[in-house]
Amino acid sequence: MQIADVQDEIDHELISNADIHKKIQEVADRVSEDYRGETPLLIAVLKGAVNTLAAFSQALHIHAEMDFMSISSYGAGTQSSGTITIRQDLSTDVRGRHVLIVEDIVDSGRTLAWLIDELKKRGAASVEVFALLEKPARHEVPVDVKYKGYEVPDEFVVGFGLDFDERYRNLDSIAVLKPEVYQGE
Repeated sequence: MQIADVQDEIDHELISNADIHKKIQEVADRVSEDYRGETPLLIAVLKGAVNTLAAFSQALHIHAEMDFMSISSYGAGTQSSGTITIRQDLSTDVRGRHVLIVEDIVDSGRTLAWLIDELKKRGAASVEVFALLEKPARHEVPVDVKYKGYEVPDEFVVGFGLDFDERYRNLDSIAVLKPEVYQGE
């Protein structure tokens, strides 16, 4: 797919790459202070949060470890199915660890609420969340996001790891997809 093809499918840019990195640095500075003297375990949910985790971890001023989970609740659609499936589990034991979940977006909150509960059941000393994006209009389950990036409107956003049917993750900004691209699923 050529760049021109991708850009033709984008309605408009919502958050620029520069603004994303500025916000990530602000949050990383706060996290670095909050976790001073600790080595938190950063957990990203694959695949969407990879870009956010990479930028965030590089912006930290403290030591941090990383691990990944692959959890599905969407499939190829635009709406969460509500059924959570673990595709790939953590390789790190979280027992006694300070865990910081690094998320790309909090939509319904169901998957994130499940993950927080699961990590607590596994014995994590603490579990906090950094979400680059939140869609408050879509929240169905209350989730405490301690470290917040941007609130976004209830539009279909892609880029910086966010996808539609595995496409658009490689965009370096957050953009709104044209409705005709995903309608008629």
